Amino acid sequence: MSGGVLLDPGLNIAPDNPCHIHLIGICGTGMAAMAGMLQQRGFTVTGSDQNVYPPMSDFLAGLGIEVLSGYTAANLANRPDLVIVGNVVRNTNPEAVELARLRISYLSMPQALGHFFLDSKMPLVVTGTHGKTTTSSLLATTLHRAGSTPGFMIGGLVEAFGRNSNISDTPYFVVEGDEYDTAFFNKVSKFHHYRPHCAILTSVEFDHADIFADLDSIKASFAEFIDRIPSQGALVAYVDDPVVAELAAAARCPVISYGVSDGCEWRLAALQVKGMSSEFAIYHRDQLQGHCRLPMAGLHNSLNALAVIALLSHLGFPMTAITTGLATFEGVKRRQQIRGEVRGITVVDDFAHHPTAVRETLNALRLAWPESRLVVVFEPRTNSSRRAVFQQDYAGVFNQADEVLVREHVPLDTVPVSEQFSSVQLAADLCAQGIKAQAFADTDAILNSLGQHCQRGDIVVILSNGGFDGIHERLLARLGQGV
Repeated sequence: MSGGVLLDPGLNIAPDNPCHIHLIGICGTGMAAMAGMLQQRGFTVTGSDQNVYPPMSDFLAGLGIEVLSGYTAANLANRPDLVIVGNVVRNTNPEAVELARLRISYLSMPQALGHFFLDSKMPLVVTGTHGKTTTSSLLATTLHRAGSTPGFMIGGLVEAFGRNSNISDTPYFVVEGDEYDTAFFNKVSKFHHYRPHCAILTSVEFDHADIFADLDSIKASFAEFIDRIPSQGALVAYVDDPVVAELAAAARCPVISYGVSDGCEWRLAALQVKGMSSEFAIYHRDQLQGHCRLPMAGLHNSLNALAVIALLSHLGFPMTAITTGLATFEGVKRRQQIRGEVRGITVVDDFAHHPTAVRETLNALRLAWPESRLVVVFEPRTNSSRRAVFQQDYAGVFNQADEVLVREHVPLDTVPVSEQFSSVQLAADLCAQGIKAQAFADTDAILNSLGQHCQRGDIVVILSNGGFDGIHERLLARLGQGV
């Protein structure tokens, strides 16, 4: 933290009876959701951000929450009772420096969630390297359809609610448990603040190379999280993942296993994928419990649904209510989301960026469209995907694609070029496997290529964890113009 401020750890608490709460970095997805929830609880809420633009700016404006553009010490001049510091904020931020000078109480967003919304609830935390947002959304939606609408905070927009957060009077609160770190003053995984009563663990792989040194350090963080689950709670664990199985074996709470292998307490079998829907048989301790129809394609999504079945069954919900809720799931934005179809060309948006997520997403889409040409556009945008750490892994996960267009990544200033990902190398590796592939300098070049070469029946899959320069809408508009 050289050159930055050190906040007083003694002020890292919520004051008694705060009235005015200010959020630094309010336009982040989680921070904006937090702002709305706090306002709903009756607090006066203000915030600041250097990136004040839609959709979060529109969302906050609709709530009547004042958002100050840019970070400056003057934003704290009215001295709020509590400041919530977003993960995007660094210790050199002018408001962080002023926060230290004024000696105002402060929390991170995960700390605030725990303090204000989880204390009197039964938190159901969904965690793992992959599938957190989808599984959390499935869980929240199914609880809602079963008559127990939960509170929730999820990293994607849940279509059943039209938002990514909610507060309710039921005992349940669904939380997407991210293993990324909390704040510059609290370098631990976010999920350590989420007080799990029960948890779903979908997978554990190496990721977030900017904060974790290796798989062992990630395993240690997950192990600490699991250790927080009380004996009266439960861990629902995908034990076909050997790392998950290892972690679950050391759990002190009851473990409910799920997967496709013999020996799993809850087991998926006879999977059938038809278009963008899946159907499978549900077995509990080798006894058929029924069938589930899910309006999402692929084994990985069906396993996410099975985890929800296992957890809600443990909580006492009847199987018919669970499967009915899953069958009516409307989806979550940016997960296998069809953004539009023009001239017989379908554009699909997905958040996949880790190699495993890319592979499973493309496997699912190939099952959904077995006869179509699958054109994949990939933007390496995360801190991990822009490093060479996954260079070889990416070369082995696009085998379902007929064509791959890779955007050149935005260079990482603090990482040597030799340790950064190469889009050109990935394209060359894929071509060597017989997969048509090319690297492009920017989004405009990709759009030009797609506009020239897409044809009726193509499925264009855009993989990125960001907005990708509005490529989805721009591509649909271009296809509609016939250029």
